Amino acid sequence: MIVLDASVLIAHLDATNCHHDRAGELLLLAADQAKPLGASPITLAEVLVGPARAGRLDQAAAALDQLGVCPVDLPRDAAMRLASLRTTTTLKLPDCFVLLAADQVADAVATFDDRLADTARSHGLTVWGR
Repeated sequence: MIVLDASVLIAHLDATNCHHDRAGELLLLAADQAKPLGASPITLAEVLVGPARAGRLDQAAAALDQLGVCPVDLPRDAAMRLASLRTTTTLKLPDCFVLLAADQVADAVATFDDRLADTARSHGLTVWGR
């Protein structure tokens, strides 16, 4: 499974985003390789804020469903693990949710964020997008 960062999904949903084409290519490559896609519920909420503001929440949710993005459930000890990730990595909390989800269920993270990509690599994860 590839856990997606908000940067990839936001770029995919917004044709004016500077990473839109790269996001499309990345998602097509994942589909070609039959890689399932996942995201933390916090990441999905982050992605849906813009469409909600624009009155396009239903269309954005449908696009995520069409991509086959599955929510990755938070573990019982999520609060403690997130606090630990936040202090040991200095990543922002939304990025810690990406890393936690990937640490649970994935072998890869897709992101356009350099700091998250570097940290994911240090956790032994493959990085798509960087």
